[in-house]
Amino acid sequence: IVEALTDNKNRTASFVRSIFDKNGGNLGTPGCVSYMFSRKGVIIIDSEDLDEDEVMMMALDAGAEDFAVNEDNFEITTDPASFNDVHQAIKDAGYEIFEAEIEQIPSMEANVTDESAIKSLKKLITSLEDNDDVQKVYYNCELDLD
Repeated sequence: IVEALTDNKNRTASFVRSIFDKNGGNLGTPGCVSYMFSRKGVIIIDSEDLDEDEVMMMALDAGAEDFAVNEDNFEITTDPASFNDVHQAIKDAGYEIFEAEIEQIPSMEANVTDESAIKSLKKLITSLEDNDDVQKVYYNCELDLD
């Protein structure tokens, strides 16, 4: 999924289509792959010196759907409608928020193992992200773009 912000829809569509064409991809109709993603609020906070149970209960009481413990942070997932309430509750509790945004979360991840396919996907995603009008690119496979 490519999210773009533009003052000229035709120009941006043309640029994005060109990027897909040059990199072996296909630009589908708007919304054609959205069924493969779920729109969710994601809030990431620093977990250092925090009580996991306390943070989890606060987030769930505020309306969070899910709470995950990662290596050095907590990831809180919300419905987009309750995102602002949960975000505000976390801020009010004094927790440091690293990242907070509404994202498209893949329903299922594809396993890409072919090195040439991985290279092509990385090139496509990087080319899309380099376009000034493109705000965010969502994909359903695990790639290290660094």
